[in-house]
Amino acid sequence: MSNLSQDYDMKCFNEPFRGVKLIITPTQKDLGGFSVRRALPVLEQRRVGPWIFFDHAGPAVFPPGEGIDVRPHPHINLATVSYLFDGAIMHRDSLGNELAIVPGDINLMVAGKGIVHYERTPDNVR
Repeated sequence: MSNLSQDYDMKCFNEPFRGVKLIITPTQKDLGGFSVRRALPVLEQRRVGPWIFFDHAGPAVFPPGEGIDVRPHPHINLATVSYLFDGAIMHRDSLGNELAIVPGDINLMVAGKGIVHYERTPDNVR
């Protein structure tokens, strides 16, 4: 039941993209064997802020014995959420955490005052 005098759903059929304000084309960077597409941050969407990243990595197929090797890099005052659809990633950081991330897991890393971490394909999956 609605108290609206007009049928707004019907307008959507006539103007299907009326609610879309901005289409973002991600930038792409090759990280050695796999690519990462970053949709945020982007200049056209400043409300989101420089501390929110929205990335998509892969898919990637590696020859036997090879895999992802993201070198140690720092983060400060942000949090990362990692989710895998396939494969496995070994996460290690400067706080002493070492864990394998597999499909179905969610890895939350809160950088706070600072953290250095790296990710690589585990040896048993290469």
